[in-house]
Amino acid sequence: MWTYDKILLLRTLWSEGVSTAEIGRRIGVSKNAIVGKAHRLDLDARPSPIRRDHAPARIAPARPQPPRLAELAPLTSCTPEPPKQPAKPAAPPILARPNPPVRRAPAVIGNTSCCWPIGEPGTKRFRFCDDRALAGKPYCDEHTRLAYRPKSKREDQDQAAQ
Repeated sequence: MWTYDKILLLRTLWSEGVSTAEIGRRIGVSKNAIVGKAHRLDLDARPSPIRRDHAPARIAPARPQPPRLAELAPLTSCTPEPPKQPAKPAAPPILARPNPPVRRAPAVIGNTSCCWPIGEPGTKRFRFCDDRALAGKPYCDEHTRLAYRPKSKREDQDQAAQ
C-alpha cells in the first residue's frame, strides 16, 4: 500500500536519479510498481538505461504493405445485383456422411445472392455460392442449414464425433 511517506521517499529518490530497482528495494516493492506509481504521479521522464547516447531514434524505412485480401478477392457477389446467368453448380463439399435430399425452400424475390465462400480466399478459384439467398439470411437454403444448426443437433454430432 502506498502511504504518504513511501510516496515522499519515491519522489525524493526519483529526483536524485536513483534507479527504479534500487528505489523498489528501499521502499519494499517491485521495480514495476515503482515505474507504475511514477507514471501515475506524473514524475519527470528518465533517460533510457539502454540507450546511453541519447541520439534520436533511427526510424526504419517503411516496408511496402502486402495487398489486403479484400483487394485480391472483393466481395462483389454479396452486393445486390441482378443475376447475369445462372451459375454452374459447384462440386459438392466432401462430408463424412452423405447429405439428406435437398429440399429447396422458396427464395426471396430480389437480387440477393448467397455469400457462402467456396475455395481458398486469395486464390483465383475462390468464389461465393451465388444461389438465391433466403429472406433475412445471407445464405441459400443449403448453406443456411449448414450455418444455422439447432443446438440439439450440434450436441448430438459433437458427441458422435468423440
